[in-house]
Amino acid sequence: MLWVFARHAGVSVLEVLGQRFDAVGYTQIAEHGYDFTLHTKPDGTLTTTNLTFFPLFPALVALVKTITFLPTPVAGILVAWAAGLAAAWGVFALGNHLFDRRTGVMLVALWAALPAAVVESMAYTETLFTAIVAWTLLAVLKRRWLPAAALAVLGGLSRPSATALVAAVCLASLVAIVQRRDGWRPWAALLAAPLGYAGYIAWVSMVVGRVDGYFYIQQHAWNISFDGGQDTARRFVRLLTESMPLTYYVSAFTILTAVLLLVLTLMDRQPWPLWVFSLTLIVLTLGTSQYFWAKGRYLIPAVTLLLPIAVSLARTKARTMIVVLGFLTLASASYGTYLTLVWKYSP
Repeated sequence: MLWVFARHAGVSVLEVLGQRFDAVGYTQIAEHGYDFTLHTKPDGTLTTTNLTFFPLFPALVALVKTITFLPTPVAGILVAWAAGLAAAWGVFALGNHLFDRRTGVMLVALWAALPAAVVESMAYTETLFTAIVAWTLLAVLKRRWLPAAALAVLGGLSRPSATALVAAVCLASLVAIVQRRDGWRPWAALLAAPLGYAGYIAWVSMVVGRVDGYFYIQQHAWNISFDGGQDTARRFVRLLTESMPLTYYVSAFTILTAVLLLVLTLMDRQPWPLWVFSLTLIVLTLGTSQYFWAKGRYLIPAVTLLLPIAVSLARTKARTMIVVLGFLTLASASYGTYLTLVWKYSP
């Protein structure tokens, strides 16, 4: 659908998928590396800097570009697509481990039909982080502490919201230690899991010359901070009192649905490491200021929230399943086309 309407609008699909917004930031890092100097505007505020972009995705893009000699935007799209396949496999494996193969398939289908799923085809980090999340949580459930820790380190190098994944791994490791299970491996996971995230934050602090360097540039260059949900609450009030763009309403619907699903997963007694990840990711998403319209995208890696729907769909008749998934896919494709061709900001 996107290809058809992009062609109708005279827009290059390559531009849409790999040369806009965050994709540009990752492309620039892959080609030229990070900024090592902060610059200010005439009014004294900081200009935006790519130091807020975590390094794993652009490093993979640079690697693919070097091996294939492809243009950097194309390499970025290929990395995102390859990560999407790894994510789909991991999401299926997670659903299959917890329930059965049919549930695993439904879980993948639901993840691919989320409102902001168009981002899963773009040179963004959502597919990469989702893959890491799925395989990490599966490793935790199987008590494979060393793979879980290694994946958590990679997660910490991919996105700031990886703190949700690190929290799940560390808490699960701590419980295993208290219960005296699995010997030294939980200790290794507890100590190693935060290293990716902490290492990058520490490196940015050294570059900026401040202990709070990463959070300083996030707030002063990008106007993003953790305010406990005050900005999100104000946006909800505006939705009820003013006319707002479509993206705000879709984002609000996604947020409310995520909270409802969080409650349902608790009632279903979902394995608690998965629930901890979902809860922490929702808290981070709602508690961070600005970019209200993009909060649905921030929740894409929360595949654990989709389990109640996947289980229900897996138990329905094939005809019902096809109708529901067909509708969700069409709605997602339509909204994704709107996000990329009409909406003027990052999806």
